[in-house]
Amino acid sequence: MTEQNNSQQGIRFLVIAAALVIIIIGINQAQSVLVSFLVAVFLAMLGTPPVLWLERKRIPSVVAVLIVVTGMITVLLIVGAIVGASINSFYTELPVYQTRLQEQFSAFQSFLASKGIRGMDKVLLGFVNPGAVMSLTARLLAGLGSALSNIVLILLTVAFILFEASSFPVKLRAVLGDPQKAFPQFTRFVGDIERYMVIKTLISLATGILIGIWLSILGVDFPILWGFLAFLLNYVPNVGSTIAAIPAVLLALIQLGIGSAVMATAGYMAVNFILDNVIETRLMGRRLGLSTLVVFLSLIFWGSLLGPVGMVLCIPLTMTLKFACENNKGTQWIAVLLGPEVPAESIPRVSKKRTGPET
Repeated sequence: MTEQNNSQQGIRFLVIAAALVIIIIGINQAQSVLVSFLVAVFLAMLGTPPVLWLERKRIPSVVAVLIVVTGMITVLLIVGAIVGASINSFYTELPVYQTRLQEQFSAFQSFLASKGIRGMDKVLLGFVNPGAVMSLTARLLAGLGSALSNIVLILLTVAFILFEASSFPVKLRAVLGDPQKAFPQFTRFVGDIERYMVIKTLISLATGILIGIWLSILGVDFPILWGFLAFLLNYVPNVGSTIAAIPAVLLALIQLGIGSAVMATAGYMAVNFILDNVIETRLMGRRLGLSTLVVFLSLIFWGSLLGPVGMVLCIPLTMTLKFACENNKGTQWIAVLLGPEVPAESIPRVSKKRTGPET
């Protein structure tokens, strides 16, 4: 009987593993459609609070959705025009910057050779290739632009999601046959996701504005572009702020010299420390319910699966996966592994049996 149970468990594990592989391959093949849908859901989460606020002001639901979607279109058009012009100019000047960077690197190599240090150029290029960083930045911006190429379809999807947002709980209660049914866990989960997205967006917006202003004061080219990149990559946990800083600091080094590059680095560090580590931590109140390792691995997993959009939305996607695992007894152990460290006092203790006679 034991061998039969072990065999059944092994077969079940193989079936689940095969199903996961098929699902991952399917997601990868349908990447373009899923990316557009995820961007629409992201925008809908940002648009739901103002829609509900307008409805509380006795504005009809259709009018409220149209106002919010019109506002989104206006913002996207303005930002797209300004940032698009900066991206085109950056593409035009990119060969010039790469040439200057190569000249400065050759000068640095000659300086090291004059001091009797040889072979350091290969070591430096092995760890950091500045030209590759600038090219990677250009490809990243191009990838994000292609993700937003279906903007009309995305905005239509956003509008339909917002139309259904207020009526979805009523429909769910009708399906379950209980008009008074409450969904505290689901409501709390949706609230946590919306709270995270709104706070993260406001913090990212402040980060982008401050970085753009600081680089403009220093005289670095394309401050709007680098501010937009800082805003966008601030959604990426752990490494996003560092990735956003590298091309701007390199450009400051190429254009203005090492002093301005140091000042640009100091500005990035100050803004990210104050906004991310101080203000965002206080506004979030509690942690995301994910371990640090899981956050980093989710960044790699969703980024490789869905591209730049997967990196930006890795935290909400992982939180959704954790919520789904929490509400299934067979997968609750996965939710525990995805979560933070379990406090020692929450672990049930096994009481020791008394072996001696009672007195």
